Amino acid sequence: EVQLVESGGGMVQPGGSLRLSCVASGFRFSNSPMLWVRQAPGKEPEWVSRINNGGSKLYRDSVKGRFTVSRDTVKNVLYLQMNSLKVEDTAMYYCYADVRRAGYWGKGTLVTVSS
Repeated sequence: EVQLVESGGGMVQPGGSLRLSCVASGFRFSNSPMLWVRQAPGKEPEWVSRINNGGSKLYRDSVKGRFTVSRDTVKNVLYLQMNSLKVEDTAMYYCYADVRRAGYWGKGTLVTVSS
């Protein structure tokens, strides 16, 4: 059974940092593209970052230079290091796994950026 469990969210002031984690199990983590997706209150979900099984990384323009995605294939953990956080980064952040073209979601972790 595929399981994704996010953690690391919280409340932070603008300019602050957080590191999100997603513990993955039930599939070949190292071989699966992984994404971070966020949904702000009242808005549609939007992808934030993607790491492919070859290690290449993609970011949406609004987070480039501030967010870094990585994965630990020994611990089966996906990370999202978020620096220079802005109020508009406030959202529920979800981990998403592409497992042989089937998608799996975690339950999310809430990030609130506020002064």
